[in-house]
Amino acid sequence: MNQTKDLTLLGKKTEYKQDYAPEVLETFLNKHPENDYWVKFNCPEFTSLCPITGQPDFATVYIDYIPDIKMVESKSLKLYLFSFRNHGAFHEDCVNIIMKDLIRLMEPKYIEITGVFTPRGGISIHPYCNYGKPGTEYEELAKTRLFSHK
Repeated sequence: MNQTKDLTLLGKKTEYKQDYAPEVLETFLNKHPENDYWVKFNCPEFTSLCPITGQPDFATVYIDYIPDIKMVESKSLKLYLFSFRNHGAFHEDCVNIIMKDLIRLMEPKYIEITGVFTPRGGISIHPYCNYGKPGTEYEELAKTRLFSHK
């Protein structure tokens, strides 16, 4: 079975979108859906724009998930995250948009997103959001991790 036949970005010239572009996200099938395991992404060069001032905001975005049937392809994720570069959104909005887009895309068992934004005006913001598939043990995991988050 050819797992890469539906992937359109690998091995081609990279086109960078100039604004928020969830349509670039692609998936492939999880070869081990019967196993629970973590997939972690670290994006230390995330940028977006303040929707009020237009000034750039910089962050490291952490994406951690337990896949179900589908997984996000990493190059498409990189291009998707890059598409926030000229997008005006508050820090908290960015992490929630990313989480919701990845839930729609993959329907993971569990996912959490953390944004560690660099200080501006003497204060840094570190928004965190998560989701566990409703009606499963992962929903309880989401509650536990959210309520114990530091």
